This record gives sequence, structure tokens and C-alpha cells, in this order.
Amino acid sequence: MNNTSKGQAKEWKQAPKVPIVMSTVDNLRVLYEDNHIIAVNKRNSDIIQSDLSGDQTLCEVVKNYVKVKFNKPGLAFIGTVHRLDRPVSGIVLYARTTKALNRLSNMFKFREVQKTYWAVVKDLPQEHEGTVINYLWKDEKLNKTFAFDKPADNRKESELSYKVIGSGDNYHFIEVYPKTGRHHQIRATLASLGCPIKGDIKYGSKRTNDNASIHLHARKIEFLHPVRKTPVTIVASPPEDPLWDEFLRISLAQEFNGQ
Repeated sequence: MNNTSKGQAKEWKQAPKVPIVMSTVDNLRVLYEDNHIIAVNKRNSDIIQSDLSGDQTLCEVVKNYVKVKFNKPGLAFIGTVHRLDRPVSGIVLYARTTKALNRLSNMFKFREVQKTYWAVVKDLPQEHEGTVINYLWKDEKLNKTFAFDKPADNRKESELSYKVIGSGDNYHFIEVYPKTGRHHQIRATLASLGCPIKGDIKYGSKRTNDNASIHLHARKIEFLHPVRKTPVTIVASPPEDPLWDEFLRISLAQEFNGQ
């Protein structure tokens, strides 16, 4: 087992205080599917790649879902295009054909996919809107990323934009638009701005969430279909939670008012 997998498993061992529900064939939340791609709404307990926990990966669940739905004699082909950290919820896109996998992988590589994330934070960033370019270094043993202002060996350039959407009684709601796809990019960058994500004790939050999640959600993804070349927009509802409900209410009100 590599150091990253050990770090991921260790991170998840923040003993959850409430029962954990993982995705199965029966409760899988499919957002979009056709012959070439399938997108699901990941629960913040699902894992994308195997770790020491031994839990079934979301990819395996999706394979079994396709096998059962279409009565396939063998395992279905499902290609992993991108990843979300285990405590994060939201859209995960998979390829159902090798052609779609190769094309989608290139689209992510060349930044042809637009992603929108939602984050809940305790403290506001100094600026309510902005673009952040920094240089990230990953500590493999800790499975943690550190943000720096200047480039250096083993640091990868990172870029994202963000906007404060609104505030509740104790927390603030931020929409994040990553341009690059670095390890723990949003988590490390928001922490470097003085506003770590709620529940993310690895990056400075004072306490964990009861279900071992963090309040980071992959809300929306926009791209050209890898085969049909038509625009695709997929939106995922956040988990059931009072803070997410408030974020959703504020966001929908702004959309209604054309903001």
C-alpha cells in the first residue's frame, strides 16, 4: 500500500459519531448516463480509490450498477476520469467506453472542463472574490498539501477563483472555480486564505463533522460530450444538512434574481 493510500485511510479514521451510509447498487444516485458516460452524486463516505479501510470503491459500485441494470454477463467497463477526496461529496464522472475515457482524460488535462465547488467556512477570506495562483507541495507521508507564494522544485502551480455567495449565523458560503486539478487544491488554498473548510481538521478546522465529512461539495460540471460533442451540464444536490440547505437557498435566490 502506498503512502497516499495510508494517509487517506488515516484521515478517514477520524471516528464518525453517526452511522455512515455508503453508496450501493440499490441507493446509487445517478445524475446522468448514456452509452458513453455516467455521472453520480458521491456521498462523503464513498472512496474513489482503494485504501487501507478495505471499503468498496465507488467505481466498483458503478460497475455493478451497470451490470445489473443491463444484465451484462461479465463486469462492465467503467473508467475513472477524475477523483474526489473521501470526505468530499458531489459529482464524479466515469467513462463507459475506452474512447470516452481517453477523450475525457484529455479534456481534464487541458482544462476543457469547467468545475464549480461549494465550500462552507467559519472565517471569511480577506477579499470576498478573487483568483489565487499559488504553488503546492504534497507531503506524501502526511497526505497533505502545503501552499506557497513562489515556485520551487517539486511544487506545482495551482489556480482557482472563488466568490463569497453569502453568510449564515456562524458560517460563510463560498463558490470555488478550480482551473487546475491539484491534490487537495481547494482545501489547501482556502486554508492559506485563513478560511479552512468546516470539518477539515487536516487544514485548520477546529473540529470534525460528526459524520467525518468536510463541507466541500462538487456542485456542477460543464463540458462537451466526448463523443456527441454537445454541451453537457450536470448539477449535484449537496448532502442533507442545515448549512447546505441554507447555501442552496441563498444560491437559488441569487439565480432567481439574476445575480
